[in-house]
Amino acid sequence: MQTSTQLTAAQSPEQIEANNSRRRFVMGAAAAMVLSNLPFSRSVLANSISKGLTILSGKVFDLSIDYQTVNFTGNTARATVINQSIPGPVLRWKEGETVILRVTNNLDHDSSIHWHGIILPPNMDGVPEISYAGIKPGETFEYQFNVEQSGTYWYHSHSGYQEQTGMYGAIVIDPIDVDPVLYDREYVVMLSDWSDEDPSTIYAKLKKQSDYYNFRERTLMDLFDEIGTNGLTNTWSARSMWNKGRMSDRDISDVTGYTYTYLFNGNTPEQGWQGLFRKGERVRLRFINGAAMTIFDVRIPGLKMMVVASDGQNIQPISVDEFRIGVAETYDVIVEPQVDNAYCIFAQSNDRTGFTYGSLTSDMALEPTLPDMDPAPVLGHSDMGMAMAEMDNGTMQMDSNKSKLTDHSAMGHDAPDISTPKMSSDMSDGMSSGSTALGLAGLGSTSEILHQSSEFGPHVDMRAQSPKNGLRDPGIGLREHMSLYQRKVLTYADIKGLTPTQDKREPTREIQLHLTGNMSRYMWSINGIKFADAAPLELKFGERVRIVLVNDTMMTHPMHLHGMWSELETGDPDFIPRKHTVIVQPGSTISYLVTADAMGGWAYHCHLLFHMAGMFRKIIVT
Repeated sequence: MQTSTQLTAAQSPEQIEANNSRRRFVMGAAAAMVLSNLPFSRSVLANSISKGLTILSGKVFDLSIDYQTVNFTGNTARATVINQSIPGPVLRWKEGETVILRVTNNLDHDSSIHWHGIILPPNMDGVPEISYAGIKPGETFEYQFNVEQSGTYWYHSHSGYQEQTGMYGAIVIDPIDVDPVLYDREYVVMLSDWSDEDPSTIYAKLKKQSDYYNFRERTLMDLFDEIGTNGLTNTWSARSMWNKGRMSDRDISDVTGYTYTYLFNGNTPEQGWQGLFRKGERVRLRFINGAAMTIFDVRIPGLKMMVVASDGQNIQPISVDEFRIGVAETYDVIVEPQVDNAYCIFAQSNDRTGFTYGSLTSDMALEPTLPDMDPAPVLGHSDMGMAMAEMDNGTMQMDSNKSKLTDHSAMGHDAPDISTPKMSSDMSDGMSSGSTALGLAGLGSTSEILHQSSEFGPHVDMRAQSPKNGLRDPGIGLREHMSLYQRKVLTYADIKGLTPTQDKREPTREIQLHLTGNMSRYMWSINGIKFADAAPLELKFGERVRIVLVNDTMMTHPMHLHGMWSELETGDPDFIPRKHTVIVQPGSTISYLVTADAMGGWAYHCHLLFHMAGMFRKIIVT
C-alpha cells in the first residue's frame, strides 16, 4: 500500500495546506491515506468502485452524447459522456470492413466525434468547420467509412472543451491477416486527466496568469543552493537569462495536479484498475494518452516492456523500461510476467505533480507496490534551443515585453544529430518549393533553421537559435534515467517500422514550421501567426513533402496531422515508422515525410487542448 509520504512527495505540506480545497491530486492523496486506515482491506473497497471499459464490436454502432453528473474528487461535477461512461466504450473494428457509426447529440451545444489516427474520407473526419458542420443538438450524424488499417487508436470530441470533460474512448482494429504480434490476452490502458473546474475557467486563468497552476517556482533557498553549487557569477548569469525572458525553468506543464486528477481507464488513483494475468502469458497493453493537457511517463517496475506498435502501426520490437507518451499518442507493449505477483502500471505526469496507476495481477487480492514519483525536472539552456556558450555570453535571442536581444552573429549550434547545409528557399508561411538541397528521405532535413519576419514581435517571446535534434532525446525529466535508475527509456530514434517503407520517393520540398508563442501571455501560434489569421497550407495531391517542426517554446507540443501519415525520419530510410502524432521537445526540431494521398481539407494542430486555438492550421490537398 502506498504511504502518505509517497503520495505527497510532489508538493510541499505548506502548499497542500494552502490549497487543499482545490487540489484534486491532494484530495486523491488524502483519500488514499484514509483508505490505508480503514479497518478492512483496501482491495475490497477498490474492487467495489473501480471499473473496467465497455467494449462494443461489430459494424454498426449507436453512440449518444449526453451530460452526466460525476464524482472523481469528492465533489460532483457535470461531464459530457459517450454512452454514459468516461471513457466512452472501446470500439472494436475489423480491418477491411465498413463501419457505420450513428452519433446522437443530446447536449445543448454542437458536438462532434473525430476518429483519431484513422485514414478516412475528409467528410468523415469529424472536425467542425473543416470536415463538416458538426452535430447540432438533437441531431444524429451517421459516419460511414471503410477501415483500411489495424491497431490501437482512439476517438474524441473536436468541439470546444468537450474532450476535457469526458468525450473520448478507445478504438481497437483487428488486422485482416494474421497479427504479427503474438499475445495471450490484452488490455486497453487509457490515460486521461480530469478537473472539476470548467475548462473555460482553466483557460481564463491561464490567460490572466500563465503559471497559475505552477506551484514549483524557484524559492530563495533554491537561489542560495545554486550559488553554493555554481558560484555567484554563474548563478547571476543564469538567473538574468531567465528573468530577461520572463520565463521559468520550472515551467513544465500549463495545467498540473493542482486541479487535475489523473485517470486510468476512468479510475482515480484511489480506485486503481486491475487486470489479471497467468504467469508466463504474453500480455498486450494498448496505451492511449487521451488526456487534454498531460504528458505521461509510463513504467512497470519489475517488468520489461516490449514496444511493438506506435500510433497503431507495428514497429520492430524494442525492449524498454520506460516511455513517454504524448497527448494523443498510442503505444502497444508486450509484457511477460514470469511469477505470480501484482505489478504496478505507473503513469506519472511529466511535471511530476501527480500520477495514476493500475495493476497487472495474478490475483485480485494482491496489491502492487507503488513506486515514488521521480524528481520534478528543471529546464536547462538546451531546452530553450540555445547553446551553453551563448548563455554564458548573454548573446541569445529572446524577446520579452520590454527587452529584445537580437545579436544574430552570436548564434551557435548544438551539433544536432542530423546537421545540414543551408537551404535556398522561397518561403511562404514556412513553405518552400523547388529546393534541390534537401536531405535524403528518412535521414531528415539538411536545411538551415530560418525565422520568418512573422515570428518577431510581442506575440512571440522566444526563438530557438540552436535547436537540438529531438530524435534521440527522451525528454525533460527522463534524460539520465539509465545512469540514475538503470532504466532504458524509449526515444523516437528507437522506432523503426516493422514493414519496409511504402513510399521511397525523395521529398521534393520542405515545409519548415515554427511552433511559437508568448508564454507569459499564453498566446500560441505557428510561425508567429495564430490560426484565425493564417492561410491554409497547400499540398499537391501525390507529392512527397517533408515537414520540419522547430519548437521555439519551452513546452512540449504533440503535433497531430489528420488524414495522412506522418512518417517520422529516424535515420533508417528503409523502415520509416508511420505516426499520427509527433511530440516536439522544447528547443528542438524534428522532421517527418508526408505523402499527400488524401484530397480535401484536413486539420493540423498541437493536441494540447488549450494550445489548439492558436497552434492550428488547415491543410488543403488539391
